[in-house]
Amino acid sequence: MEVQKIAFLETFNLEDNGGIMGAIMVTDADTKPLEFRVTAPIKPTSFQRTLYGDVLHEHILVELISVPLLNAINEQVDLIIVKDKFFLGANSKQGVRVVRLYSDGEEKSRRSSKSEELPSGANDSGKTLLETSKKFESEIGPIKEELNRLSEGRNLLEPFERLKLACEQVNQQKSVE
Repeated sequence: MEVQKIAFLETFNLEDNGGIMGAIMVTDADTKPLEFRVTAPIKPTSFQRTLYGDVLHEHILVELISVPLLNAINEQVDLIIVKDKFFLGANSKQGVRVVRLYSDGEEKSRRSSKSEELPSGANDSGKTLLETSKKFESEIGPIKEELNRLSEGRNLLEPFERLKLACEQVNQQKSVE
């Protein structure tokens, strides 16, 4: 498996219950941006909170953020990297592998039965783990090898910081208009 284009998928919580924005950035293997998309803020109503209960956050991330953003991008991606465990639900909605990078100490997803450790190059601040949903667990070995290769010269968590900053800037521009 050779990864040439990566999609980084992230959320941004707006202040004062302004909702959640989702963002996707497609990059080349060196994490240089090729495409960026963002959702409008999603603000669940109190009635939706009542009806969805504990599954509301996952519903928002999969159905209202990841699926629309993945359908909107023009680039064909080889791998989707996320930090939020609920984004792994997108694996059941489309065919591109969604993998999650997370730090040691963070909770593993219930959608995954195993995780793999990446070398320290993936994250300058400690141990980074990799998981995917059961649908793609058989491919975790080749995915790990490819991420190991990519992380030799890049911190694979750094693009998430860029996404957060980009969402902040988009939100500020919209509030000024």
